[in-house]
Amino acid sequence: MNERITLDYGSGGRKTAELIESILLPAFDNPALSLLGDGAVLEGSNRLVFSTDSFVVSPWKFPGGDIGKLSVCGTVNDLCMAGGTPRYLSLSFILEEGFLFSDLRQIVSSIAEEAGEAGVTIVTGDTKVVDSGKGDGIYINTAGIGFQKAGLPGRDAIRPGDAVLISGTVGCHGAAVMMARAGLLREDSPLLSDCRPLHRISAATLDAADSRYPGAIRILRDPTRGGVATTLNEFTDGMPFSIELTETDIPTDPSVTAACDMLGLDPLYCACEGRMLAVCAPEAAPAVLDAIRSVPGGEAAARIGTVTEEMPGKVLLKTPIGGRRILSRLTGAQLPRIC
Repeated sequence: MNERITLDYGSGGRKTAELIESILLPAFDNPALSLLGDGAVLEGSNRLVFSTDSFVVSPWKFPGGDIGKLSVCGTVNDLCMAGGTPRYLSLSFILEEGFLFSDLRQIVSSIAEEAGEAGVTIVTGDTKVVDSGKGDGIYINTAGIGFQKAGLPGRDAIRPGDAVLISGTVGCHGAAVMMARAGLLREDSPLLSDCRPLHRISAATLDAADSRYPGAIRILRDPTRGGVATTLNEFTDGMPFSIELTETDIPTDPSVTAACDMLGLDPLYCACEGRMLAVCAPEAAPAVLDAIRSVPGGEAAARIGTVTEEMPGKVLLKTPIGGRRILSRLTGAQLPRIC
């Protein structure tokens, strides 16, 4: 590991994993943390789901949302991916001296609106101010607590033949933020972040599976930093199975494709902030897809791949011309500060 932190260590890819495995896990190792899920399931009179996240997105306002909306959706979605029903959030601001009150009011309004949409209550928080030039306007931290709706066995339960599902088009958030950062978006551009809470989509998924196929949902995850490709590599890394995706089955918005072509990016490595990946038993896939498509935001849900045994530990992409290529885990900071 390098002696100094670089942006690569915030990418969600190999460098992030290196930091976690070499410094954080040895210091804090415990059964809840070692699973490295989006949230932790805690024992008590009721099983609680707990998660925390920090938000440093630049610019703080982007097409389809802002750092306030993102701070709610990010933590709510992590609770949902752990099988939870979100209930409570903490909210902490780090503000740079000189930040405009009008901008803060806009961000707070976004937070209130999104918390109401997601059905969560903000119950505690904190505010700090740093010297001018010692921050970047505003950073936000949220932590969330919810009650577990369903226990998810995780990647150890994934089996060959299982279906890989996505709840909508890929890469919208990362592409929108990067285009806004580069000043390349016209006012009439259709490109928008997919930032949204996943509480209804995850609940519909769990209900559809449990009612007819108990235990069919192996794992849920929102593909944020590093996108779909890096998240799926987290599923397969060191495991006796592979995942094969079919490129023509992956829903991609034309505006995202155009933006990625312009920026030299791959949509499969661009972050999503309102999409859910699910691996489930193949017999449950049609019912789960129907349930997701019935929820606003899930209309473009699709089966994008299958778990195989052909190249254990790898994620493969079947191309339109019949070839295949390996999708490796993101190794650098392709999209720094997108969340």
